[in-house]
Amino acid sequence: MTTEIKVPVLPESVADATIATWHVKVGDTVSRDQNLVDIETDKVVLEVVSPEDGVVTEISQEEGATVLGEQLIALVGAAGAVATPANTQAPATAAPASEGNPVDINVPVLPESVADATIATWHVQPGEAVSRDQNLVDIETDKVVLEVVAPEDGVMGEHIHAEGDTVLGEQLIGKILAGAAPAAASAAPASAAASDESSDVLTPSVRRLIAEKGLDASKINGTGKNGRVTKEDVDNFLKAPAPAAKSAPVAAAPAPVGERTQKRVPMTRLRKTIATRLLEAKNSTAMLTTFNEVNMKPIMDLRKQYKDAFEKRHDIRLGFMSFYVKAVTEALKRFPAVNASIDGDDIVYHNFFDMSIAVSTPRGLVTPVLRDCDKMSCAEIEKNIRSLALKGRDGKLTIEDMTGGNFTITNGGVFGSLLSTPILNLPQAAILGMHKIQDRPMAVNGKVEILPMMYLALSYDHRLIDGKESVGFLVAIKELLEDPTRLLLDV
Repeated sequence: MTTEIKVPVLPESVADATIATWHVKVGDTVSRDQNLVDIETDKVVLEVVSPEDGVVTEISQEEGATVLGEQLIALVGAAGAVATPANTQAPATAAPASEGNPVDINVPVLPESVADATIATWHVQPGEAVSRDQNLVDIETDKVVLEVVAPEDGVMGEHIHAEGDTVLGEQLIGKILAGAAPAAASAAPASAAASDESSDVLTPSVRRLIAEKGLDASKINGTGKNGRVTKEDVDNFLKAPAPAAKSAPVAAAPAPVGERTQKRVPMTRLRKTIATRLLEAKNSTAMLTTFNEVNMKPIMDLRKQYKDAFEKRHDIRLGFMSFYVKAVTEALKRFPAVNASIDGDDIVYHNFFDMSIAVSTPRGLVTPVLRDCDKMSCAEIEKNIRSLALKGRDGKLTIEDMTGGNFTITNGGVFGSLLSTPILNLPQAAILGMHKIQDRPMAVNGKVEILPMMYLALSYDHRLIDGKESVGFLVAIKELLEDPTRLLLDV
């Protein structure tokens, strides 16, 4: 006997609802009055419970789907009923393997600030052997890439969600057969056509790469399992020299001048998030930028004098960022509004100093957080910044690394930027742009001197920070950097 699970009757003022959270999955045993799913309207969240004991045999509407009143969303059968997969799209099937125990591969728990994620890359295909702690799949959120590893040795089973699919925290995305071994290859192919078919199977990432490059997959020699084309095969194909013509034409046509090619690549999730947040900051704040310049000679002289002793004692190079962070922290103490943020109609003043440091990574610009800067020495600041930069480069930054921050420092000078107007990192009220240190002629006591000068740019939300405060804040940073003794004496 099968029992239909439907959306409750919705009030007349509510047109539709959304599947918020499934608390069970296909194949789960449920008991009478157990909450199966939360359904969210624009006013309330409705709980739908099981009318009897049984097994969930089908889920026809996934989380995020829009549904109507009394719409069928699932089936519950008697104990022992055969479950039907929820997705209508056929999942990737695993190659035959020796029997093993199925183990679910789920999306990790996502923080409250992250709504969903995207399957970025499957590193293991169905039927391939996996080892414990081997990275199976990369899952990309708005901020970081999460690696999901195999909990045990075995064989990769089905991919329930393919690359590019949007998934939720703890959602089932695949299975492995724990303890299984890959099936032995067949003694001989059933036919030449069957052999060709196996060699033409492409993974989603390889298929996308071939499409981007405008290549013909049939012309690429596959070296993977069963002749499968791998990313390395595509790279080698692109690097290989073009075959020479068998015979020269009598009158060769003139060669085109240069290549006129183009490629279309979808934005990564991080790039889309960066675009959205920058546009939001530009459109939702009264952003203004004020400028100043600083003579970097005192810090450069200090650094030259002590850099070797500093590195020998602390095992880290003495850079400029520790001076920047120290100066900004001191200036934030003097101007609390710059360290504040707007929350609705309230101003939130932060009595701690967590600094977001803009870091360029292969995936885009990210802003990991350096916490409690007021309690750090220069050596601790340099070590922590280096650690965040390496984690960003290697894609190892965590949600915790990226969360929070009251103020941002971005140093475009490392790329040669002479002057810029940085955009706010919401919900922060200000961001400081550092720039290239460049020798310029300056008037000093009536004489012209060549000094290493750097422009400072402070972008701020004028709704919260007045011009007097913004200029005073920037002047304080200038004075502290031009006379670093002030940082030690607190003057």
